[in-house]
Amino acid sequence: MLCTRLTNARILTMDPDRPVAHDLGIWRGRIVGLDEAVTSLPAREVVDLQGATVLPGFIDSHVHLAWAGLKAETPSIAPCERVEDVLAVIDEAASRKAGPGAWVDIAGYDQRALGRHLTAAEIDRVSQGRKIFLMHDSGHACVVNSAVLDLLPADVPHQDGFLAESAMTAVRRLRLPYSQEELADAIERAGRTCLAEGITACAEAGIGGGLLGHSPVELGAYQLLRDQGRLPLRVQLMAAGDTLRPRAAHRDDGIPRALDLGLRTGFGDDWLSLGALKIYTDGGMMARTAALTEPYEGMSHTGQFQDEPERIADLIVDGHLAGWQLAVHAIGDRAADLALDSLERAQRLRPRPTARHRVEHAGLIRPDQLPRFARLGVSAVIQPHFLRSFGDDYADVMGERRAPWMYRGRGFLDHGVTLVGSSDRPVTDGSPLRAIQFMVERASLSGRPIGPDEGITVDEALRAYTVAGAYACHWDDSAGSLTPGKRADLVVLGDDPRAVETSRIGDIEVVATYVDGRTEPAKE
Repeated sequence: MLCTRLTNARILTMDPDRPVAHDLGIWRGRIVGLDEAVTSLPAREVVDLQGATVLPGFIDSHVHLAWAGLKAETPSIAPCERVEDVLAVIDEAASRKAGPGAWVDIAGYDQRALGRHLTAAEIDRVSQGRKIFLMHDSGHACVVNSAVLDLLPADVPHQDGFLAESAMTAVRRLRLPYSQEELADAIERAGRTCLAEGITACAEAGIGGGLLGHSPVELGAYQLLRDQGRLPLRVQLMAAGDTLRPRAAHRDDGIPRALDLGLRTGFGDDWLSLGALKIYTDGGMMARTAALTEPYEGMSHTGQFQDEPERIADLIVDGHLAGWQLAVHAIGDRAADLALDSLERAQRLRPRPTARHRVEHAGLIRPDQLPRFARLGVSAVIQPHFLRSFGDDYADVMGERRAPWMYRGRGFLDHGVTLVGSSDRPVTDGSPLRAIQFMVERASLSGRPIGPDEGITVDEALRAYTVAGAYACHWDDSAGSLTPGKRADLVVLGDDPRAVETSRIGDIEVVATYVDGRTEPAKE
């Protein structure tokens, strides 16, 4: 007997061997058959979907669940556009925090809305003896007051309280880590938002260190949720690159650095596992720290690397030698050069053609870099929402010649590069459907075309959030398509994205999300 049979549906399987079906049978969390294989079988539950569209559950291959959940509960200065309004929010938040010297977190900081950065002196006026930390929306910078600056080593660079990249990391190290209970609540909160948008699995892009680590024992928060049956969706965890340490492994292993016990990509189960090793090369476009080969338009600088390029390259090589899949953050084209050079060197030292290394963001990729992605077998994990939300600004700072190279679609696919969709939640909107709409239209929220020649078809965009996402996370044997034997993770939509006007795709209703064949994950 089937556990569930979904019937009277338009099932888009994303499986080329059987692309469309009308009935789908589920048994113990797995798909057991389609149409004639299941229509006559008894089932404990028969769900008449009344013509709704069913797709494989969306996979968001690059998110920050803990940060998203924490941000949702943090006082925000968005969408303030005047300094005095920002200071009023900080003043109110500081007044609610007990005790002088307490830390006060503020979310939603983006200097573009103000036309300049806040200064420590301005924040001091409303700090009330607290330590103020304004997180930049990009995750690559912060602004703090003098009480925080006074605690930093003298060699940490800042500009009147603005700290970017590794300098921001120095600020975060001043603070006690979040508790696992706090992180678990935040992760669950963000995970349920993902479920509501049709996402059934995601890759958490960096825990335990890096720019956005929240605790050296952060993995325990995910295990806590798993143990309590509160993990809303499947999560693959990327360990931050700086969590690797020199290890005295046997010389025949050829492993110079590793996590304790030699843990690496693949450890875990269907719900919670270790994925890629997350390695930063540069910053971001929003904070103007993405590393470019030519200056930002109208500016005199070309962004920055997170560390000395040689040290970054060595970490990439060591991660490869230790058996990890690598997820290399590279937004600017200069950073992409460093990432590709290092991955090529690593594969030359120890060929691993099945590693499925990834470049996260690939925000600005020159035409000459596209064949290198293909030759190295590197996936491009892009965030279409960046251009949908910030495309006008990004196009301005890249200039007319470079703007079409941003967050490419068609260029990658035409070169045979696996194109993977993701959000970088909470940097911007996390909805896969709205991202899919942008990938086809290539228009920002204002309607401005951003590299229209990089537009792709609806089918190709859906593939980026299903089949390609599963491939990038080494889940392709169990997810990404509605194929018998795979996990019963699926999303029910009110309309078919392939049949409606492109401008309507982002507004399609998510009727239900199934994980393990249930609309809520099983409690264990």
